[in-house]
Amino acid sequence: MNNLLPTPFTFSQSSIQDFDDCPRRFHLRYIERLDYPAVESEPALENERRQQQGQAFHRLAQQYLGGIPAGRLAPLANSADLKRWWENFLALDLSHLTERWAELTLSAPLDDSRLLAKFDLVGRTAEGRFEIYDWKTYQRRPRNDRLTARWQTRLYRSLLLRAGSSLNGGQPIPAENVAMVYWFAEFPGEPARLAATSAQATRDWDALEKMVEEIRARREFPPTDDTARCSYCAYRSYCDRGVQAGQGEPDTDDPEPIEIDLEQIQEIEF
Repeated sequence: MNNLLPTPFTFSQSSIQDFDDCPRRFHLRYIERLDYPAVESEPALENERRQQQGQAFHRLAQQYLGGIPAGRLAPLANSADLKRWWENFLALDLSHLTERWAELTLSAPLDDSRLLAKFDLVGRTAEGRFEIYDWKTYQRRPRNDRLTARWQTRLYRSLLLRAGSSLNGGQPIPAENVAMVYWFAEFPGEPARLAATSAQATRDWDALEKMVEEIRARREFPPTDDTARCSYCAYRSYCDRGVQAGQGEPDTDDPEPIEIDLEQIQEIEF
């Protein structure tokens, strides 16, 4: 075991995905903790604007689910994109969820590390089924197979199963009662509903254990061999992988803050 990572280190879906995409990016972002030296994609101002709009949309959704009336929030949807996304969101039918937890954070230990996920929304139906909602403002609708393979899907479902018993009367949640739902503000009629199974849950947790073990054992973090990814990486200048940013929208999630306050986070005890 090396000492490059602090113990315990908190792994999120972003940090695991970063390592999977490019070990060098993980090292620069989470070990050396370097600031971004370059924009991720061109045109830079347009992509920065869309990122800010996406963050504003998430705040609107959070406030609405927290009980603030839609009428009071409507003036905050002050751009064409935000107004469209907001109207699409208000049309989303969540009436089948008898219980809801917005902006829920769950954590669980894994050896000398921790796993952490912050959910946009977790809902429970009257039948005891759980749905994890994640709002996306992508310009393109990703394929379901790509979403299934992403670490966000695997981590979010795993943590709900292992740390979400308090949402289920103290009882473990069966894997077959969990689904991950990606809802796309640009494609409101095309959500991706990715149901879990017991076999898949076992594979996901095994994969997380293996990935965390691999990261903690690493002494070298080379850049990815897939140089096409570098065009959309904000750290590419550190690796001499070019100065011209990629065109369009990178198919990645925004990184989460490195510093995470673990107080008041629900977790499972092993």
